[in-house]
Amino acid sequence: MQLYGNVANEPEMKTSKSTGKLFAEFRVAESQRGIDNQPTWFTVRVMKGDKPQFKKGDFVKVTGKLKADFYLSREGKPTGTLLVIAFEATKISKPMAQPLEVA
Repeated sequence: MQLYGNVANEPEMKTSKSTGKLFAEFRVAESQRGIDNQPTWFTVRVMKGDKPQFKKGDFVKVTGKLKADFYLSREGKPTGTLLVIAFEATKISKPMAQPLEVA
């Protein structure tokens, strides 16, 4: 799957409990063009040892496998999140708005 959206937090480096490998994790909000009051939220795990050079608000393209990650919340209630196991995450620069020409 491919996902385009805005980075919601600084990427954080974590270690896999099962394999011991490093990965980066961050959240992405994907929304439709214009104003979208209900964006779709994804947790992205980049399975490389390098920390992505993203900042909060950067527009990114993520390519990977979509999974549903279910767990118990702090209150003990079952909950879940959309998780993308990414093999590519790239910052996309948005085109600058062209200034209006005054005739």
